[in-house]
Amino acid sequence: MAFTREDIRASIERAGDAHWDALIRHHEDPYPRPTPTPGDICRAEAERLTELGYPGRQELTLERTLVRRVGEEVELVHCFRDAATGAEVRADPFRNYVPGPPG
Repeated sequence: MAFTREDIRASIERAGDAHWDALIRHHEDPYPRPTPTPGDICRAEAERLTELGYPGRQELTLERTLVRRVGEEVELVHCFRDAATGAEVRADPFRNYVPGPPG
């Protein structure tokens, strides 16, 4: 089963308002330069995590996604819970959603 855009959005919301706000600011602050919307980023992250095989790892549950801005980039860290050990497992930080060139 694949992750969906809604799964990623919910995990960002579980991390707290500051994380969702960082994603919104990443989209709005560079205006009028084109940037991916929060929904675009959630969809791309769902596809990326699915391609990496995370949904197939039954022992892991996506708990939250941390978002922070790093310069013009946004960095996402997906935090999973390992059912067997109870330990938090973090995916490697990912950055790849920079604003486009000015129109």
